[in-house]
Amino acid sequence: MKVTLATRLSGTMGEGATHWLRRPFVPRPKKWTPRWKGPLTRPIFRRSVSSSAGESNDVKATAASAMAATTAFKGAKSSRWRRFVLKPFVFVQFFFGIGLLAIALKQFRRKNTHPAQSPELIAKDWEILYYRIIPFRAISRAWGWLTNCHLPVWARRPLLGLYARTFNCNLDEAKDGNLDNYSCLAEFFRRKLKNGVRPIDSASAVVAPSDGTVLNFGRVTAGMMEQVKGVSYSLGEFLGPAYWRNGPEVQPAGQTELEYEKSLLVNKDNDLFHCVIYLAPGDYHCFHSPVDWTVNFRRHFPGALLSVNPSIAKWVAGLFSLNERAVYVGRWKHGFFSMTPVGATNVGSIRVYTDEKLRTNCTKWALPLPYYDRYMGPTETDSDEIPLHKGEIFGEFNLGSTIVLIFEAPKDFEFKIRPGEKIRMGQPLHVTGSSVKQEAAAH
Repeated sequence: MKVTLATRLSGTMGEGATHWLRRPFVPRPKKWTPRWKGPLTRPIFRRSVSSSAGESNDVKATAASAMAATTAFKGAKSSRWRRFVLKPFVFVQFFFGIGLLAIALKQFRRKNTHPAQSPELIAKDWEILYYRIIPFRAISRAWGWLTNCHLPVWARRPLLGLYARTFNCNLDEAKDGNLDNYSCLAEFFRRKLKNGVRPIDSASAVVAPSDGTVLNFGRVTAGMMEQVKGVSYSLGEFLGPAYWRNGPEVQPAGQTELEYEKSLLVNKDNDLFHCVIYLAPGDYHCFHSPVDWTVNFRRHFPGALLSVNPSIAKWVAGLFSLNERAVYVGRWKHGFFSMTPVGATNVGSIRVYTDEKLRTNCTKWALPLPYYDRYMGPTETDSDEIPLHKGEIFGEFNLGSTIVLIFEAPKDFEFKIRPGEKIRMGQPLHVTGSSVKQEAAAH
């Protein structure tokens, strides 16, 4: 007979005292507890197995468990949002702000060490690239949504009145001077004027297309134009390939800027001229036809929406070639004529009344190509050409922007404006024959 330890101890300790020695040792499994008790690892609703007397306790326990699971899930979601969204955003914005501050300080030092109109004051390529990182297009769409929000009647007079006083809007010229009748800020931007407050000069062949400030004007030289004094941009980059006469064709390889300029002329004895007009936020925001002409081509560049403020125009070379713009090309009595409304920050919306197909300030995914052409010339069945008369309304901006005129004229064409001069729509832009005779007689 095999004697075990339990048998030996039973005589002295008794049978009941040694029962634990006869049990086989079975290790208890560890209960796995998840680190995060979310709704996927912990059931919210449990099946009740208690009697009817304990149903209320089970309901309370189930509700408490559901609340705990919901709280844990929200906490985890908030933690992930902070980790993957908020912290990187704050990190990027911090260094982005430091970069902009460094650019501003560098530009301030340049102004103190270099004379005005020095090439050293123009932004470098890396500075322009850094500046373009700012999401101006998204900001402009958000601003457009905000300005189109309906204003309650009680808020219209204080808000619109504050805007009018800030930007010196002349309400006496508005067709509707009652601020309570404008349902939103965008409607006030696009306000129409009374008849007769902008008379069209009949003696001048070219009149101002809008209210604004003259940034620059003059003759196109070797395919280059001045956006402000001392800062130039390319005619070819601004207009794009010149194939609007005979349909799409490949631009000649190695074509110089001067050859591009000459290719636009209908009469080789003429020259190309340009004029840049800046519309401030308080100006009349509609633009009109400056001459009698016919539009037969439109090219839409869905570019950036950088600010076109004169201070930025002095800093960024080729600013108008970077921004979104709609180039309208046609003919007038002297040959080639082009009128281009240029978009800007918070002014992505460019509307042309006779071109309903134009869509501006869209996402890059909606308009991925560098530019989009529309031919309006006569066809066998129909013609989309747009005949425009001098002073006829053409389109409108939201807030303020820039109009660029490029046209062909005789070599003796002379402007009657000065850089920085405030002009009004309809006033003459060039010296007429009678004006030349009067000036000659005065001398």
